[in-house]
Amino acid sequence: MEKSDSNYLKSSIKLFQYYKSLGDTVIDRLDEQGLHWQYNQESNSVAIIIQHISGNSLSRWSDFLKSDGEKESRDRDAEFEETTMTKPELTTLWNKGWQCLFEALNPLSEDDLTKRVYIRNEGHTVLEAINRQLAHLPYHVGQMVFLGRMITSENWTSLTIPKGESKSFNKDKFSTDKKDQFFTDGIK
Repeated sequence: MEKSDSNYLKSSIKLFQYYKSLGDTVIDRLDEQGLHWQYNQESNSVAIIIQHISGNSLSRWSDFLKSDGEKESRDRDAEFEETTMTKPELTTLWNKGWQCLFEALNPLSEDDLTKRVYIRNEGHTVLEAINRQLAHLPYHVGQMVFLGRMITSENWTSLTIPKGESKSFNKDKFSTDKKDQFFTDGIK
């Protein structure tokens, strides 16, 4: 890895933490009925998305570097079936998937980024596997945010820069010294 890539793992973990925090906020803001709400029978509820994210993460990151990221024990199709899990059960499942991901990523070093891992018998470098997950999880977290916004309607509070407040936000940002880190001020 080049010197410019030395920050990649730390940056990736920070991004995963950011997207987890967005999902955490959606879960916190919805009641049990909201978590299970579906636009129609073909749509996913937040609960279904939680099942899928957790199932995917547990499969990809359990026994990482040693076994295929698509575990035989995974029942992906069941992840997309409506569940009767309670909000505390869904929250526990959500956290279990993320914990597995972070426990796999935290001990990695730069030297690990070029190692070979497999997902459904297709080879990836560790870096590619991380990038794959950085594309997949935010996609679904975005769905959770959209659903949360639909469900709570006018009671929704923006998770990022509120509509119509970009100029004020930028004015505040540019009134301080430059920072070498991103996401230092919460989820904005």
